[in-house]
Amino acid sequence: MEHNNLYNSMMLSDLIEEDTEELIPLIHSEDTEELSQENLPEFIPILPLKNAVLFSGVVIPITVSRQKSIRLVKKAYRGDRLIGVAAQKNLQAEDPGENDIYRVGTLAKIIKMIVLPDGNTTIIIQGKSRFELQKVIRENPYMTAKVKILEEQYPDETKKETVAIVQSLKDSAKKILKLNPEIPKEAQIALENIESFGFLTHFLSSNVNADVKEKQKLLELNDGKIRAEQLLQYMLKDIQMLELKNEIQNKVNTDIDQQQRDYYLRQQIKVLQDELGQGSPEQEIDELRNRGMDKNWPKEVSEHFSKEIDKILRMNPMAAEYPVAVNYAELLLDLPWNDLTTDNFDLKRAKKILDKDHFGLEKVKDRIIEYLAVRKLKNDLKGPILCLYGPPGVGKTSLGKSIAKALNRKYVRMSLGGVHDEAEIRGHRKTYIGAMPGKVIQNIKKAKTSNPVFVLDEIDKVASDFRGDPSSALLEVLDPEQNSTFKDNYLEVDYDLSKVLFIATANSLDTIQPALRDRMEIIEINGYTLEEKTLIAKKHLIPKQKLEHGLKKEDLTFDQKAITKIIDGYTRESGVRNLERKVGSIVRNAAKSIAMEEEYSKKVTPKDVQEVLGAEVFDKELYQNNKFPGVVTGLAWTQVGGEILFIESSLSRGKGKLTLSGQLGDVMKESAMTALSYLKSNAEKLDIHYKVFENYDLHVHVPAGAVPKDGPSAGITMLTSLASIFTQRKVKDKLAMTGEITLRGKVLPVGGIKEKILAARRAGIKEIILCQKNKKDIDEINPKYITNMKFHFVETVEEVLDVALLPSKVDNPMKLDIPEEKEVLS
Repeated sequence: MEHNNLYNSMMLSDLIEEDTEELIPLIHSEDTEELSQENLPEFIPILPLKNAVLFSGVVIPITVSRQKSIRLVKKAYRGDRLIGVAAQKNLQAEDPGENDIYRVGTLAKIIKMIVLPDGNTTIIIQGKSRFELQKVIRENPYMTAKVKILEEQYPDETKKETVAIVQSLKDSAKKILKLNPEIPKEAQIALENIESFGFLTHFLSSNVNADVKEKQKLLELNDGKIRAEQLLQYMLKDIQMLELKNEIQNKVNTDIDQQQRDYYLRQQIKVLQDELGQGSPEQEIDELRNRGMDKNWPKEVSEHFSKEIDKILRMNPMAAEYPVAVNYAELLLDLPWNDLTTDNFDLKRAKKILDKDHFGLEKVKDRIIEYLAVRKLKNDLKGPILCLYGPPGVGKTSLGKSIAKALNRKYVRMSLGGVHDEAEIRGHRKTYIGAMPGKVIQNIKKAKTSNPVFVLDEIDKVASDFRGDPSSALLEVLDPEQNSTFKDNYLEVDYDLSKVLFIATANSLDTIQPALRDRMEIIEINGYTLEEKTLIAKKHLIPKQKLEHGLKKEDLTFDQKAITKIIDGYTRESGVRNLERKVGSIVRNAAKSIAMEEEYSKKVTPKDVQEVLGAEVFDKELYQNNKFPGVVTGLAWTQVGGEILFIESSLSRGKGKLTLSGQLGDVMKESAMTALSYLKSNAEKLDIHYKVFENYDLHVHVPAGAVPKDGPSAGITMLTSLASIFTQRKVKDKLAMTGEITLRGKVLPVGGIKEKILAARRAGIKEIILCQKNKKDIDEINPKYITNMKFHFVETVEEVLDVALLPSKVDNPMKLDIPEEKEVLS
């Protein structure tokens, strides 16, 4: 109820200084003089009202300031003083038209008009009858319309129900008057003198504390009983608000210090927020609880959430812990506890997506297809923990996106490079300032599903310091037997990660903690061969670069030899990142020529490559002839692919000293010493005099001395080189080899066979010696890459020398002089 409006009808005499005696009888009488349609003029002037609704029998003052309204009032006051009053729907309209006012209004009689000194006019009007707007005849100089009087239906005032309603209305009004000391006591006397049911509802409806829309609804009701019941609801609501206000005022009435004053103000804000419909903390908590009811989560989590909500309700909203508790509850709601995406089990589609996005990488693709096949047959398989291990640029991270696309799952990536705080994985405890969940839970929340493809990038670069060991925290995440009950310090309840498909990437396995490595299925990606890089450039890199640089398909093409030249001469890597950069340089050069309307070669040739990229950065090792003894071709694996290397040996008079050069690592040095020891112990079999080792110094050199070299692949190459120099026998033409040896003469298998064989093929090698156990590696190579190549699979050093060394000696063999003995080699 508008508390100073309840007695507006009694205080009108304050607005004027004359004819007060004439006004008061009208105010206190219940004479409504309801009009009939027959004695109503054909057209009625319509006065729009802001923020007010007039009811029949009620007298109210109105200040008129619009020029149209002033003309209307003056004209009506000189005539029959009858006007139609309608509330404005659009309060912003300064010149309201037909569409800006409600269709139901009240016919009123102008009792008094007073012209104020400021130019405004105040009129005192009394409502007569309700009407419905039929048709607006004109809007200038003021609105005039044809109206229809609406009849009202009042209940029998002798019935008990009607008497009870009247009494309830009066009691409620008295309670409002009692709760609001600003209203004078005369208002209660006026209220008690009202006897008519209709006038009582009109009087209270006019003064109830409700907005214009609600009062208009009361006016539009034809049934007086329904209007009274609705009015009673508004009044009871007003009583509750007044009681709450008085209760707050009573609590803070004595000894108000700063803290109590702040609390009082906040409570008043809360009441105002409730009144404005802006929501209160209680409403916010109720919303959280309702969201929790709709969540599909485990029973223990639901119980934990309910306890947290109850705890929040007991907190002071102004306490520092309150927003922390609310944020925690919102996290519980935002996590996708049992929300799963449906895997796409179309294996042919998945294979097509993987083949389209990535050339080669057959092992990885087969593993994903296997996983899908098993999921298709048995729908509760736990997500595997895969670790893609290989050099940079081979597509490990982007492979995760392709897998997510093939499975129709969400994709999230978490970079572990440089992570050194355990809390990054497991989160902080809620009691800490600025606490938050770990990145695992944060990414699951971001994915909005419990079974995404989760890429743990650069898992080999996790660091550890005084803040903890993140790699140890990852043990729980990546253990299929434990991650179904993963516990984040912030979350406090177990979260099931077993449905997540984890894919880790690493450049090196050496820095990964052994226990962590044991929990992952290692899939090695060795890099791309020259042939594979060529196809990748054709199918992916060149079209991508042309698209990014605005070139059409026909604007530029690449010759096969040009692509090979870029790969061999300008890039030396396992992946294709640098290759893409070089292709981009050539495409940009063509784009510049097109933009400047210059002539350019639409087909890129090796010559064009050299003009754009400059001189070749890398030299390709090619096979050299076998005219010199002790020169043998070996095969090596590097991070940028396979390479051939030459091992050279020479003898000079001395005391049996062994010199190794070429920046060799410990393993290669040991291979050289092992080979020499074998030759010494088997000199007689090879027709080498034992005193040669004492009277000649041996120098073993591997060219490109600035490049560090190490690894267990050069054993048989070292041995063949030493045997050739000591026997002066030729090494077989266009032959290369790789393998390790033991002192007993056994040949051991080595790795990187695929890259080594393809490097040999590029260098023009025709025959290769390998350990018998490496035969399985040859079977995995695409047959088209090894056509016209012959392989010798051996188990002992004798077999190596039988294949590698020819019976004939080199031209102009070196003569080794042995003191007091016949010449051994001549």
